[in-house]
Amino acid sequence: MELSKIKSALEDGLLSFPITDFNEKGEFSADAYADRIEWFVNNDVSSIFVAGGTGEFFSLSASEYEQIIKVSVETTAGRVPVISSIGRSIPEAISFAKMAENAGIDALLFFPPYLTECPQEGVFEYAKTILNNTALPVIYYNRGNGILSAEYIKKLADTCPNLIGLKDGTGNMQDLNDTIKTVGNRLSYIGGVPTAEIISEAYLSIGVNTYSSAAFNFVPELANKFYKALRAGDHSTVKEITQKFYIPLVRLRGKKNGYAVSLIKAGAKIIGRSAGDVRPPLVMPTPEHFLELENIIRANS
Repeated sequence: MELSKIKSALEDGLLSFPITDFNEKGEFSADAYADRIEWFVNNDVSSIFVAGGTGEFFSLSASEYEQIIKVSVETTAGRVPVISSIGRSIPEAISFAKMAENAGIDALLFFPPYLTECPQEGVFEYAKTILNNTALPVIYYNRGNGILSAEYIKKLADTCPNLIGLKDGTGNMQDLNDTIKTVGNRLSYIGGVPTAEIISEAYLSIGVNTYSSAAFNFVPELANKFYKALRAGDHSTVKEITQKFYIPLVRLRGKKNGYAVSLIKAGAKIIGRSAGDVRPPLVMPTPEHFLELENIIRANS
């Protein structure tokens, strides 16, 4: 897909991050996943990010990753851009990027390294090495152990022509605004905190027009309604949906680590589109929290 089309999709439209389908044995289910991707495309998304955080990238084997990207490309058939994740060790990230290239993936989402403490110069070298070993466009996920300052993001953009975007996973508006004003329109900017809708108004105010919507997995119509109201300046609708749906969801999400993913899989079960359970070290919601989520969904259906 042409780079201009990819960037246009990243900068205007709702971005979806599908959960990954596992069967009752905890194995990847290709047919169920293909059905899910088709459902996403038919629900007005601008691009699809597969094997992402919501898709449990951290728990996937290389073989599963290869199956996921193959199914995603075949199912979307060029209708929307498909972006897959890379990360982990440098050799693994390069290997995953090669798989993505061979499968026909349109771009990559670059995950932070798995290390407790990383100096920025080390993260920069880590990212540069991987970006220089793929021909695909890359979106840098500024989160966790891989947070780079505006200075280093600009340096990475200047050094790696295939860096096309920045996904913010910090929610730090001061630093993000610094980066946007420093780097400018050289990059596309995406909101990427868990349940990004909760700060979408703040994102929009500094020029971040799009964000990743995990809740789309179980309330696609509501997610689209919210996004369209946000972009149209319909403040009353944004306020109403935020108060009735996103605030209760975020409060529930905060009750246990990992619920940013687990609640999404639970939500899919509730609406009859189960993708199985999350894999350890994550856990599914307790019965009490499952019921609370069910009530939130029903109150907004």
